[in-house]
Amino acid sequence: MYSFLRVGAAVPKMKIADCCYNREAIIEMAAEACDKKIKFITFPELAVTGYTCGDLFMQTSLISSAKESLKYIADKTAQLDMVMVIGVPLDISNRLFNCAAVIYKGKVIGLVPKTHMPNYSDFYEKRWFDSAHDLDVESVELFGYEVPVGKDLLFKSSSFEQFVFGIEICEDLWVPVPPSSYLALNGANIIVNPSASNEIAAKNEYRHSLISNQSARCICSYVYASSGIFESTQDTVFSGHSLICENGVIINESTRFSKENELIYSDIDLELIANDRRKNTSFFDCVNPNGPSRFVYFDMPEDNSTEVERNISPSPFTPGKGKALERRCEDIFKIQYTGLARRVIHTNARSLVLGISGGLDSTLALLVAVKACDFLGIPRTSVLGITMPGFGTTDRTYNNALDLMKALGVRIKEISIKKAALQHFEDIGHDPAVHDVTYENAQARERTQILMDISNKEGGFVVGTGDLSELALGWATYNGDHMSMYSVNSGVPKTLVRVVVNWIAETGQLSKEISDILKDILDTPISPELLPPDKDGNINQKTEDLVGPYELHDFFIYYVVRYGYRPSKIYYLAKKAFEGAYDNETILKWLKNFYRRFFSQQFKRSCVPDGPKVGTISLSPRGDWRMPTDAVNTIWMNEVETLK
Repeated sequence: MYSFLRVGAAVPKMKIADCCYNREAIIEMAAEACDKKIKFITFPELAVTGYTCGDLFMQTSLISSAKESLKYIADKTAQLDMVMVIGVPLDISNRLFNCAAVIYKGKVIGLVPKTHMPNYSDFYEKRWFDSAHDLDVESVELFGYEVPVGKDLLFKSSSFEQFVFGIEICEDLWVPVPPSSYLALNGANIIVNPSASNEIAAKNEYRHSLISNQSARCICSYVYASSGIFESTQDTVFSGHSLICENGVIINESTRFSKENELIYSDIDLELIANDRRKNTSFFDCVNPNGPSRFVYFDMPEDNSTEVERNISPSPFTPGKGKALERRCEDIFKIQYTGLARRVIHTNARSLVLGISGGLDSTLALLVAVKACDFLGIPRTSVLGITMPGFGTTDRTYNNALDLMKALGVRIKEISIKKAALQHFEDIGHDPAVHDVTYENAQARERTQILMDISNKEGGFVVGTGDLSELALGWATYNGDHMSMYSVNSGVPKTLVRVVVNWIAETGQLSKEISDILKDILDTPISPELLPPDKDGNINQKTEDLVGPYELHDFFIYYVVRYGYRPSKIYYLAKKAFEGAYDNETILKWLKNFYRRFFSQQFKRSCVPDGPKVGTISLSPRGDWRMPTDAVNTIWMNEVETLK
């Protein structure tokens, strides 16, 4: 239903040239994999015999035993609902080929020979094996039936249409143009690689890079299983390093140098692959000089009964912790301030004008503006921060705004909007005691008018503070805080704004005084502060009470915009990601609100200012997101209404 497939890589203990022992080990691990609901599994290269048999591959006894063992494995696993890829040497047309045999429900349904035979350093494969280039048949009789054979084979489920896989073997991945590139172009969204890659110092790091990059280039999942420590250690050592990768991201990895059987598995998302390929129009522009592949069909339906075992991050915009998070924050901040600096150079602006509220968004925008000045070598007094107290401004945000501007060394101006707003209410005949949308938006537009007019007076431009989440929800006053001359936060979702500000506060790149102010801002509830404070002077208007938690909405944004998932799948993923944090009713409530606002508020996104894209998602009408303003959400809302 949601296009998940559980795939695995198995490295059994083995004995060199002992096919009877090895086949039992393969069968044992196949049964274990089936118990774990794995539907598709690969074993290492030449797993039936062992990779390091050397000149024993020239012995008829070994090759005959390998062939008999392949049939034995197929017979003994006939009841398993699982596709298996097993490495085996086979004599075809009186030539020996290093093959990957595909077994499903007791039959070998296809054979893929290795194409590129390493014959350098400690590898001597051309001594024993022929290349798939030398194959002169398209099928071979095996165990009483015809089996397709060739490097061009693709295997496709006739009932689970997104399940399409191709095979390359070990060295095939190391060449300039791997066979998997062609297989992917012809429709494979999973590549499996039964391998025997020996270990030398730091080779595992290179293997990481090779597999993740090929997975990214081919926009596919890549399942890699390599021979373990029980291969011969006469001159080389093998570690059993196995990896599962999805579109460039390693999602599971084995323990190297294990003396036990090693089995890893992951639930890969085939819809993710399909959507990324559909979006990336350059992918299918590539020409496959080998022409179309031959398809081998098998009937494995999608399994909707197994609960998906997959880490679903509740913060998809935030890359984990530690060094990775620090690098991401640094990149985002650099993109923001260099983008702003370039705009300053182009416009010859003498000043950068910002409205500073003491909230998260304006704080990050101010930090970006200050850093842009440092980058350009111009004084920080080029930044003019304007605080504009209104009817909802609290002492906490007001003081944080002033203290932060003073500590950063920018120019400060304070302009209360109360008198102007009251005059405007009188002019338009609005009762200021009525705290409706007019009451709120008039204040936001008054602030924007002040910023625009002062930027003209200063010979500068207004730096916008609104973020990606607000754009998605339309949580901005049209032609109010919605508008600026360059919007530095427009590519940063609210949850990531918080992370970046916290990174700046924690990394010690600013004074302790500034870090302390930032930490208090981080602890302040998110609010537009357009309604009067409560009786104790505290914020009385909390954004997340009105539109919903930003962590939920950012999760929705990611999967709606990045992958185009349907509401039911997003709801399913959200339930897993936020288990224990939000109940299903709450998630569904805000998912409905998201779709309602996302469609109804497109008119605001259709005319947003310029701003830098910092990640894979942008809602700029000139960039990633082109949506008609009058699109209706009926299809999506109808599906949401069916969810429970």
